Amino acid sequence: MRTEGDTWSIVDSVGLTALGVAAFRAFESIGPDALIQDEFAPWFVAASGEPHVIALLKDPASLADMPFAGFMGMRTKFFDDFFLSAAALGVRQAVILAAGLDARAYRLDWPPGTTVFEVDQPKVLEFKGEVLAEHDARPKADRRPVAVDLRDDWPAALEAAGFDRSQPAAWSVEGLLPYLPGSAHDALFARIDELSPPGSHLAVDAFGGGGDMQRFAALREKFLDKSMFGDNNPFGDVDVFDLFYSDERADPPGWLVEHGWSVEGASSLDLAEKYGRPAPEIPEELADLADLATRVSWVTAVK
Repeated sequence: MRTEGDTWSIVDSVGLTALGVAAFRAFESIGPDALIQDEFAPWFVAASGEPHVIALLKDPASLADMPFAGFMGMRTKFFDDFFLSAAALGVRQAVILAAGLDARAYRLDWPPGTTVFEVDQPKVLEFKGEVLAEHDARPKADRRPVAVDLRDDWPAALEAAGFDRSQPAAWSVEGLLPYLPGSAHDALFARIDELSPPGSHLAVDAFGGGGDMQRFAALREKFLDKSMFGDNNPFGDVDVFDLFYSDERADPPGWLVEHGWSVEGASSLDLAEKYGRPAPEIPEELADLADLATRVSWVTAVK
């Protein structure tokens, strides 16, 4: 369970979810119709020493059978496209909040002069840097790790790393919101807004409001012993639902519109159609939440 001010490495708590996501990205990369190519993801899984996640990656079939198996491929592609589109419009600052094991600074073809800021917990970024250095990986942009908790004064740390609030930026909020308490969730958007001059861009997967998490928790308790993934939980012994916050928080699309951002949204079904993928399957036990597939959960905004 979460506690105020809790921290983590890459093999426990929220950090372990980043490792599980890396396994999904590695799995997506080897598919015949892969939406992404992430050669770095297997490095992180292997270096972690976490036996459960390593075993899953050695048996791709076990990942293919999981609910939402194709979700990470679509999610990664959505944010890849977002950053490249913003860069094509001249934005030269990219900020990846809760960067985890994201390797976009290395994977994407960034224009010259681009700076990529990666914000996350110190132990997570330390592990990531060590693995990349061991493989002599070279980023395709000016990569700047920013080791800070997103519940703390992360804007100060970001600016200390060289972020220029007078210049437009492209921000990603990917796989993050359910892991923040409501107060930090709302402060996150207020701080992004404050740091974003006109011409800034933002992409959010807005799934995971307080009400959604409460419904998930109730269904999980009723139908599932541990997690929706059963014995092949890609997050090891961690039940992801135990890491989520379900308190009240602002609705991101509505908040952004109220604060002057131009917002476009898409549902998971829209994304699947765009990328030529089957509609996401909802496990029978979670049929009550099938409407989430048609809800606007993928948001891009321009200030």
